[in-house]
Amino acid sequence: MADRSESGTLEGEEFVLFYKALTQRDDVLDVFQVFSQDGKKLTLLEFVDFLQQEQLEGENTQEFAMELIARYEPSETARARHMLSVDGFLLYLLSPEGAIFNPAHGTLCQDMTQPLCHYFISSSHNTYLLEDQLRGQSSVEGYIRALKRGCRCLEVDCWDGPSGEPVVYHGHTFTSKIPFKDVVTTLGQYAFQASDYPVILSLENHCGPEQQDLLAQHLKGILGERLLMAPLDGHGPTQLPSPQELRGRIILKGKRAESLAHSPSGQPDKAPEGEASEDDDEPEAEEDSLSQEAKGKAKKSQAKELSDCIIYCHSVPFRSFQQALAHRRPYETASLPEAKARKLIKEAGNEFVRHNAWQLTRIYPSGLRTDSSNYDPQEMWNVGCQLVALNVQTGGAEMDLCDGLFQQNARCGYVLKPAFLRDAGTAFDPDNPRSRAGGGPWSLAIQVISGQQLPKVASSKASAIVDPLVRVEIHGVPADQGRQETQYVDNNGFNPSWGETLQFKVHVPELALVRFVVEDYDKTSRNDFVGQFTLPFASIKSGYRHVHLLSKDGTAIPPSSLFVHIQITELPYPE
Repeated sequence: MADRSESGTLEGEEFVLFYKALTQRDDVLDVFQVFSQDGKKLTLLEFVDFLQQEQLEGENTQEFAMELIARYEPSETARARHMLSVDGFLLYLLSPEGAIFNPAHGTLCQDMTQPLCHYFISSSHNTYLLEDQLRGQSSVEGYIRALKRGCRCLEVDCWDGPSGEPVVYHGHTFTSKIPFKDVVTTLGQYAFQASDYPVILSLENHCGPEQQDLLAQHLKGILGERLLMAPLDGHGPTQLPSPQELRGRIILKGKRAESLAHSPSGQPDKAPEGEASEDDDEPEAEEDSLSQEAKGKAKKSQAKELSDCIIYCHSVPFRSFQQALAHRRPYETASLPEAKARKLIKEAGNEFVRHNAWQLTRIYPSGLRTDSSNYDPQEMWNVGCQLVALNVQTGGAEMDLCDGLFQQNARCGYVLKPAFLRDAGTAFDPDNPRSRAGGGPWSLAIQVISGQQLPKVASSKASAIVDPLVRVEIHGVPADQGRQETQYVDNNGFNPSWGETLQFKVHVPELALVRFVVEDYDKTSRNDFVGQFTLPFASIKSGYRHVHLLSKDGTAIPPSSLFVHIQITELPYPE
């Protein structure tokens, strides 16, 4: 069509025509013309009307409109007259200010002075693994990737190694081994590149006394002053320090079990009555304690000195959460596998929420997940568990939710929990949304208008064209779980159009995550994944917005996007 000279090539104005045909967005032009009196430009006042009426932008809208025109209008003449052309309007809608994710939430916008237990903390399980848990490769690259992704709690499984040097690997398997010293060196290099808030090192120690002493030497020698060498209970018996107070510090976490360090008699402490073993019903123990002999030999070693600075783990449940409260040590960490966590959620939801208001809880995947698959983290966040550890190396919906939650607050790895999860006397129970104080529920209407330049499925033939459909999922408390999808568009990944509206009701918006998924429809087999984007409900911007899609491993795939319209309305609670 653009080759008007029929020469087989595009020259001069022909190329301009070709470019305009490719980039023309009729869906955006339709919106533009609703607010433009002459259909060719938006005056400053017309653009302000659009920002106020459709985009629901707040105060100082006129100043904001002038900033957007100055930033995105390509015509100098239009900029000078404070006007916006169709091209400038499209550039604005494709910009961060026109995206569905609230850019204000991408900054460090939360209170960082509350106790550690008041935050969700981005956490990794078996961080050293790049693949499965039976024969997969162990590598320091796992720690680099996790830290760059914003993880603030990392796991290190330490075992006696050859030549007297401890190694890190998944014990009693065929996974490869890496020197513990290399792991600590990597931690020293990358710990605070993505975030300067504290890193918690979950140390699973299987070493004998000699190599245990080397663990301590490497930690102290390589990390130096960054290693927290004072116990966290220095704040008193009822309060943990805040992320702000611990900026730039690395905290060690291990298992208490039988510890001479806390026994005046020199005999091992007895675990609280009713405490479960972490390896009950699990093929692996999450964190081994040292043997009696090892502790005796290491009594005056560097390892003993370091052990006094560890925040200790114990297993949950006690016979009841009241018993846990009787042994209240907020600087300890409750650590339990996913199945036990689900049992507690089902049997004692509100008590679990109250427990997590004052003590850190770490959840880890079942030892049966030898393929490094992940459990659903949402149900753990619903009761306020802070350290919900996932296999970061395994892409999928679970990691999409994790990335979606932690993209807010400058991706610093710490997200402040809602107020009803921070109150030790809270009445909140995820199974009863009305136990949450506040308004709502909310109606969420998402009109899926169109898609732009969707990628082909990686394994498809060169001639294949996707048949895209869009699914929107709500992840939150049980009452908020939902999913709806559009019809598929046949053979169009370049500019598919749907024009369908999906409706949801959200009862607990503070915990809800919204996931957009694009799939290639296949009537004979499972649909193929094309792209996704996940964000907190509270971070959604209303109005006409672009959803910038991510790949399965969470990386951007520009210029692939969805164009949507968002409307959020508060509803009265039924009597």
